[in-house]
Amino acid sequence: MADEATRRVVAELPLLKTNAGPRDKELWIQRLKEEYQALIKYVENNKNADNDWFRLESNKEGTRWFGKCWYIHNLLKYEFAVEFDIPVTYPSTAPEIAIPELDGKTAKMYSWDPGWLWRSQT
Repeated sequence: MADEATRRVVAELPLLKTNAGPRDKELWIQRLKEEYQALIKYVENNKNADNDWFRLESNKEGTRWFGKCWYIHNLLKYEFAVEFDIPVTYPSTAPEIAIPELDGKTAKMYSWDPGWLWRSQT
C-alpha cells in the first residue's frame, strides 16, 4: 500500500484519461500528450521540493525513452544513463527500465543457510 507522501505526490499530477498504446495511432498521440504533461508536472514538483533526480526525453514516436538519473550520497553524485521502450501493449504492460551502466555490476543474491540453525535442531 502506498504511504501518505506517495499519495500526495500522485494527487498533484494530472490524470491520464486516454487508454491507448503505440498501436492505437490517433489515440496514442493524445495519450503521449497526457504523459508529457504529467512528466513535466512531476519534474516541476520535484524541482520545487529540491528533489530533482532525473531527466527523460523520447524519440519522435514516444516509444523509446532515454535520459539520466542521479543520486547524491555523502556529497558524491552518482549519475547513470536510463532507457526503456514502451511495449506495444502499454498501458496494460509496464515498461522495463534499464540502467545499462549497472548491468552485470550489481551484487549477486546468494541463498543463506545458517549452520547454527540446523545444528541446534539435532
